[in-house]
Amino acid sequence: MKMAMLIKRPNGTQDAVPGEVYKWHTVENVVRDSAEQFGFKEIRIPTFEETGLFVRSVGDTTDVVQKEMYTVSSTGDKTYTLRPEGTAGTIRAIIENGILNEGLPQKVFYLLSCFRHEKAQKGRLREFHQFGCEMLGAASPSADADTIALAHSVLGRLGLKNIVLNINSIGCPECRAKYREALKAYFEPHREELCATCQERLDKNPLRLLDCKSAEDQAIAKDAPIMTDYLCEDCAAHFEGVKKNLGIMGIDYVVNPKIVRGLDYYTRTVFEFISNDIGSQGTVCGGGRYDGLVEELGGKPTPALGFAMGLERILLTMEAQGCEFMEEKTCDLYVASMGEAAAAKAVEIAAAMRDEGFYAEYDLVGRGLKAQMKYADKIRAKYVIVIGDSELESGTAKLKNMATGEQTDISLGEGLLDDFGAQYYEMMLSTDDDFRSFVESFADDKQ
Repeated sequence: MKMAMLIKRPNGTQDAVPGEVYKWHTVENVVRDSAEQFGFKEIRIPTFEETGLFVRSVGDTTDVVQKEMYTVSSTGDKTYTLRPEGTAGTIRAIIENGILNEGLPQKVFYLLSCFRHEKAQKGRLREFHQFGCEMLGAASPSADADTIALAHSVLGRLGLKNIVLNINSIGCPECRAKYREALKAYFEPHREELCATCQERLDKNPLRLLDCKSAEDQAIAKDAPIMTDYLCEDCAAHFEGVKKNLGIMGIDYVVNPKIVRGLDYYTRTVFEFISNDIGSQGTVCGGGRYDGLVEELGGKPTPALGFAMGLERILLTMEAQGCEFMEEKTCDLYVASMGEAAAAKAVEIAAAMRDEGFYAEYDLVGRGLKAQMKYADKIRAKYVIVIGDSELESGTAKLKNMATGEQTDISLGEGLLDDFGAQYYEMMLSTDDDFRSFVESFADDKQ
């Protein structure tokens, strides 16, 4: 009788089980490699921070701070919050560790989990994972374009298609103040038609009205003033510079005046990469410039910008589009045995194979030979050796290629590694396109 689970995973979380985790490895390998190609170095930060960090940086009028943070009290009336995003903690770490004194620009990336208490749905979880990049000390439009180019490169290398880059400028504090007044004047006659949250936003931060997900509020906002009409001369020139550099790089974009992003620290350039293949939660990457954040958190005035990608949404989009993932690593050699002496030899062979970098397994649960062969097939072993008394006596065994069924003699002595390596090399050349291409390019270089 099957027992009922006593405790299940929390709502809004996911398990990455062994049979699926290779998909995560595909994305993680690409983002790490791409970030390093653009000169970004990895940083790791705590899972929780003092609550005030997020209130000061993200903004006390945002949904994140007002509704979504996981916060606990500590001794001495301090409160700590599980990070709802990666930028604030990263900037705090850069300031606190004096990294801005090491030469500019400073470029860092991270892979981390974030936590927001919101309604769980496809593409929106309470614990989710982000790849993010932050660049500090570069104020030029080319820095914006270069950061966007990194995100564009990652999405391209993952094989994603039909991803549209949307860009906008929300100006600096000076020109945005005029825009805020224009928005208030536009929305005020509609105050009673707005949702309760937007009625509050109208007084505190009217830009947030453009980010509301309510269909009714979106309809009201359809003809609202647009920020690009209120940009000061410097901000307008900066935005034109961003567009010019994207053009030089051959990166297509759409200017979308409705993009403001959901966090208060953004200034000037904001952008999103959007897919239509995963439903309503289609933003797979979002970011922008936040020139005032370093100073807000106690550092010296420093221009900065960055972005974050939701890994779950990236994976959903890749699956929806049929993108290729790296192959799941499977057993190179399974050593089946019959009898006590053969079992000891299996341990010896597996240890030697592992020392040479091969993935090797042998029986650990006392199975018979037939059951061992079934297990080898289940774990998709590429090769199997069967060892019994006769094989030990002769010093040779049959190496079976599980894909073709072909069997060849292999030494159980000093020649084992050489014999197996030769067979494995030939198999990889005939079945793995990437391995064959690598060997061919290596041979060309040698010539």
